[in-house]
Amino acid sequence: MAFELPDLPYAHDALAASGMSKETLEYHHDIHHKAYVDNGNKAISGTEWEGKPVEEIIKGTYDPNAVAQNGIFNNASQYWNHNQFWEMMAPGGTGMPGELEKALVEAFGSVDEFKSQFAAAGAGQFGSGWAWLVKDTDGSLKVTKTENGVNPLCFNQTALLGCDVWEHSYYIDFRNKRPAYLDNFLNNLVNWENVASRM
Repeated sequence: MAFELPDLPYAHDALAASGMSKETLEYHHDIHHKAYVDNGNKAISGTEWEGKPVEEIIKGTYDPNAVAQNGIFNNASQYWNHNQFWEMMAPGGTGMPGELEKALVEAFGSVDEFKSQFAAAGAGQFGSGWAWLVKDTDGSLKVTKTENGVNPLCFNQTALLGCDVWEHSYYIDFRNKRPAYLDNFLNNLVNWENVASRM
């Protein structure tokens, strides 16, 4: 199957009041995400990966021993990451379902402690990458971070929440203040109902 750019699940300006501007979404979705789509389709054309599900491509092309991943992986993983990212946000955020709150308290001691660990992971990721809340293979919840486009699929984990900490995700709105962007993401943008649905 060819990669296709999904429509945003809300208008480009729908997150502006919550700290993610129309301009950011125009650049991030319409240009950056579209580039992963276009370059990914070119990269897999004529290869064994053409027509395969994106999750299979990611798992099959990830090299855990490589410092820099190959072009097929980079574009496929960033395509998938962004598909999830848009769904993980909602205008004004959403309330946190009780079952998710209970799971976070059990795993981290409190929701605030989870947010603190998640924000620290994102702020501490050197260079480009992602911060994640994942359900690990043993069913436990963990906060992780990955470089560049690497994502939880590479480790057979389930991505519950991911935050893009590449500069194009926050520089228009927050300049170099990545911690402020992460704080805003957690408190004003997260679609907690979507996160809970992934458990």
